[in-house]
Amino acid sequence: MLIFRYLLRETFKSQIAVFFILMAIFITLRFARVLGDATDGDVPAELVLGFITLYSPILASLVLPISLFLGIMLAHGRLYVDSEITVLKACGVSEWYVTRVTLAFGIVMALVTGVVTMYLAPAAAEKEYQLQEQAQAKSGLASVIPGRFQQTGDKRAVIFVHDVDNESNKLQKVFLSQRNKEDNRTHLIYAQTGTIEKSEIGDQQLVLFNGNQYEGENQEKAFQIINFDEYRVTIAPKDQEQKRRKLVALPTNELMKLDSIEAIAELQWRIAIPLSLPFLVLIAVPLSAVDPRQGRFGKMFPALLLYLGYFLLLLASRRVLEDGKLPVWLGLWWVHFVMLLVGIGLIARDRKTGVILRQLFLRKKDV
Repeated sequence: MLIFRYLLRETFKSQIAVFFILMAIFITLRFARVLGDATDGDVPAELVLGFITLYSPILASLVLPISLFLGIMLAHGRLYVDSEITVLKACGVSEWYVTRVTLAFGIVMALVTGVVTMYLAPAAAEKEYQLQEQAQAKSGLASVIPGRFQQTGDKRAVIFVHDVDNESNKLQKVFLSQRNKEDNRTHLIYAQTGTIEKSEIGDQQLVLFNGNQYEGENQEKAFQIINFDEYRVTIAPKDQEQKRRKLVALPTNELMKLDSIEAIAELQWRIAIPLSLPFLVLIAVPLSAVDPRQGRFGKMFPALLLYLGYFLLLLASRRVLEDGKLPVWLGLWWVHFVMLLVGIGLIARDRKTGVILRQLFLRKKDV
């Protein structure tokens, strides 16, 4: 029991360290991307933290398998480099016992990952879609950045606002430039104040007060000047198509009721992520066996290549399944079966059966 707890503790420490490091890296990249969207006015600043928080469960479902894989490689690699595995073998602890202990830990982590992929990640994706709709439904004032030229939602005009009065929800000193493609005439509008409203049909309109409109062609020097008290221009038409929820945001129990090939592929993918963890354990434990002179990273590169091949095959199989070119009964399961054979082969390589088979193969080759 002491050896059991020691192996679990060392593996868990390495895995949790890798997990938080990878999560910090990818969340930082995501934060930079969302912050860039907020700077461009596409995302309100107060919703940035919400997008980052909802992205965490989705990211965790992808990081948990590789963190377990690298955690085993690092922890067991250190045990080999420090000759602790050699001492354990001398005391009667076999490599198969180490594999069984790690496999038990891998099954527990597979259950945790299953909860994340089957329930938490879809719920987070659904909340993220709702947050995106909330950001789009917010008043256009939230996306206006004073002192910056911005393109309107319909991509037909450029707006510049000197300042925004948050108390009265008014835009101060508004400049608007529009170009009519039909007659190639430019409309330049300058108003003292303005606001953004929604029309009865759902269009987003920029309403300007007390300003001038300058209309003319670029090649001509003569411009028509019109004074106005109120001027309305549509800057973001209503989206007539209802945004369809992606399958990734559907709860698992609803996904099971669908018969479409895309829903089946999504369901198999959700199952494939936690199911991959025991197979990764069968691969990582024998690959972590290194010579003390090699160092703990001696077999890290081939192990990573094998991991990448595993998940690239899963992704490719999912895409082929969605295209209807792969039988549903075969689906993503054949990839797991291949990795199971690889794991069994790596474990049996140095065991008695594996040694006998290898010797028989070498004898036939010599003959």
